[in-house]
Amino acid sequence: MPESTKNHFDIIIVGAGAMGASTAWQLASRDCRVLLIDRHLPPHDRGSSHGETRVIREAYFEHPSYVPLVQRAYELWRLLEQETEASLLQCTGGLMIGPEGGTVFPGALQSALSHGLTHEVLSASDVSSRYPGLSVPRGQRAVLEPRAGMLAVDDCIRAFHGAAVRRGAKVLCDDPVLTWSMNGQGIVLRTARESFRAEKLVIAAGAWLPRLVPELAGKLQVERQVMHWFQPLKDRHRFLPANFPVNLWELESGRAFYALPDAGNGVKAALHHHGETTTPEDVQRTVTDAEQSAMGRLLSERLPGLAPLPHRSTVCLYTNTPDGHFLIDWHPEHSRVLLLSPCSGHGFKFASVVGEVAAELLTDGHSRQDLSLFRADRLFC
Repeated sequence: MPESTKNHFDIIIVGAGAMGASTAWQLASRDCRVLLIDRHLPPHDRGSSHGETRVIREAYFEHPSYVPLVQRAYELWRLLEQETEASLLQCTGGLMIGPEGGTVFPGALQSALSHGLTHEVLSASDVSSRYPGLSVPRGQRAVLEPRAGMLAVDDCIRAFHGAAVRRGAKVLCDDPVLTWSMNGQGIVLRTARESFRAEKLVIAAGAWLPRLVPELAGKLQVERQVMHWFQPLKDRHRFLPANFPVNLWELESGRAFYALPDAGNGVKAALHHHGETTTPEDVQRTVTDAEQSAMGRLLSERLPGLAPLPHRSTVCLYTNTPDGHFLIDWHPEHSRVLLLSPCSGHGFKFASVVGEVAAELLTDGHSRQDLSLFRADRLFC
């Protein structure tokens, strides 16, 4: 390849986690010349796309508009499984649990009813009798959705990368992006080792996005989150995927936590939000004894039968918008730069469809999906 063109691509994607890698897969499938760049070597534990398993759910309490997106995501996860011969998505059923006057239970029920989703409404005693691994306080209710389940995070990242590379994408890892700029001919991007040119740029860098797009500094909040794994003390079968649906609980304080079945390393559990604000460089990656003990006490009330302390804990990063909805839109000042931040702590399940949406925007100029919740102008106004 001539020197003048070897570092020239149709599209460069910064960030090779779930969103960026999915976008590379979709663009390479459209015969685009794609370069996917990451400052680390995915899958890695420095950002958001790690933690062994992630929840996928359909009765979306955050907003009914997410339901068509996640339904398409299911289809694309299965397509990726077929293409890569990998097992990525396991349906376990899912419980959205909380008070009737809260957010989680009524929001999930509204989405289920609005979209005609198969579901059941269960009382606290219904849940506890059907799933002995769970103890729901009297007066709370749950939406049970059969299609919910969990995704194998690292395997998903590897599958995206493998599928993209087989279709011709180039991947460059362990090389942080230093600068990018626009000129009359497109994008000029410089990493620690090389310079590249492209017609268009995608920035899907998660917690590093505010650094790469200074206009977003103060608009996006990077939040430290701690994930734990607890071993069952007895009756391990109660916590296996066949008997233990993924579950998300709204607590009386308005906080929430979630738990996933024992996929071989114990039950995964974590608080959802309410972590400290941080940066990827300054985040405290050591989990304290106090954090582990507090999670153990919480689970002793809701998931009896687990060890009082986790045998493993790790830190991941949420990248939050003020309203908790995604950012999927063109940079307001640069029409060739697409910003992808489908995070706010609930993005991974959408990665497969976000890649398709991004590819549609980049190649067709529009997406078949409703992206009105995710516009950039709500952040830049």
